[in-house]
Amino acid sequence: MFELILNVLLWLGLAYTYAFHVLEAPVPVKVLRNPYALKPDVWPNVIIVLLLICVTINIVRIVVKNRGKAEFSLGAFFASVGAFFASRLFLGIVIVVATCFVLEPLGFMGTCFLMLFFYGMLLGERKVVRLFVFSILITLLLYVVFSVLLSVNLPRGTIPQARNFALWLESVVSQAQSLI
Repeated sequence: MFELILNVLLWLGLAYTYAFHVLEAPVPVKVLRNPYALKPDVWPNVIIVLLLICVTINIVRIVVKNRGKAEFSLGAFFASVGAFFASRLFLGIVIVVATCFVLEPLGFMGTCFLMLFFYGMLLGERKVVRLFVFSILITLLLYVVFSVLLSVNLPRGTIPQARNFALWLESVVSQAQSLI
């Protein structure tokens, strides 16, 4: 039942987006005058219509597959809601949402470290020192891949200590690059 409710909510969100953002999107006059120009609303129209069709097929599949089952009722759904909020899946969602909120103040380095550390604890790692070390190493690896190799500007943070650490790390990396 949970899957059906999520699919219905997804379908309603896509329909709303299609009706009020894609169909109502303004098309520049210059594009309207050119009969050969591909209008900017073509791809969003195609993608959302295909998604609506796929979600509709999925809703029908869920209903046909579970019709007549006792666990496929609103009563069974509401009985299982408490177990969902106590599950690891929900706690993982909370960690990811919290990460979204602390990314700007803490910056990439602090946020990535905390997310990796807490997610590792959620997954069952009990050796805190090992988890701490691996979280630092993976954070540094991700920093090098995105900031150095791909030249992506990562958030430095708005908290002075986080920002100063990010600036210090950037200076260390630029000095290391100049040596190489």
